[in-house]
Amino acid sequence: MHRTLIAIVAGTFAAGASCAFIAAGQNRGQAVSEGAPAESGQSMTGAYEGWYPNPDGTSTMLVGYFNRHTKETFDIPVGPNNRIEPGGPDQGQPTHFLPRRQFGVFTITVPKDFGDKRLTWTITSNGQTQSIPLNLNPLWVVAPFKDASGNAPPVIRFESAGRSFTGPPRGVAQTLVAKASDPLSLTAWVSDEGSVARPPRGGGASGRGGPNPVAASWSLFRGPGAVTIDDARPRVEADGKATTTAHFAQPGEYILRLQANNSTGDGGGGFQCCWTNVHVKVTVSP
Repeated sequence: MHRTLIAIVAGTFAAGASCAFIAAGQNRGQAVSEGAPAESGQSMTGAYEGWYPNPDGTSTMLVGYFNRHTKETFDIPVGPNNRIEPGGPDQGQPTHFLPRRQFGVFTITVPKDFGDKRLTWTITSNGQTQSIPLNLNPLWVVAPFKDASGNAPPVIRFESAGRSFTGPPRGVAQTLVAKASDPLSLTAWVSDEGSVARPPRGGGASGRGGPNPVAASWSLFRGPGAVTIDDARPRVEADGKATTTAHFAQPGEYILRLQANNSTGDGGGGFQCCWTNVHVKVTVSP
């Protein structure tokens, strides 16, 4: 399994390295380090994590992004400044972008006959346009459900014994309703039942024996207004339960993202396993 590269230079992909490359639509071919973000005033780019085959013959592309800010977020509606083509502009990409690198936040499933075609995700932010191609280059096959050591992504449930979700997001995992004037309780159960204890590989909590520790984090993925989450990283209790509260600034359709990490940390320490992202749809009325 290769380490992730945001590598995308006129459709040419590299593998087997630990650095990251950003190819801008206006600066195609320029390599830029991920390591020097600023508080504000910078641009952002999509990040292609890779793709994996599905049992039915389709393939799924795993996509994240890199916001070069340490503090400033972006809100970019789907349209001319946030589009995936052909077939778009809306292919399920985020419209709210958190600071820094965000891994595998959405997926695009393409048909069996996709072949050597490609999609292009173009984002314009702070006056700068960045484009990345997404294709099925065989060098970019990833295994997001199990790594070479046997580690697996955490499991998310919305009831203690309910349906389980693990790995990259696929569709909507939960649907909720709320009022703009009322707080909305968000509850999930997070566990790492598919993994064995090991020292941390990335930015996760350190293990102290027994099952790997898990962490949960909530954020806005898409929506017409601001969302305030009282505790975006709620404590995961001994039984796996994690609860927080969200407040919506205005009515509309929102998608929240819940991410669960084990000791491999954000982005799996550079590998495309093991963490879980799910999308929660919230319909907010006046």
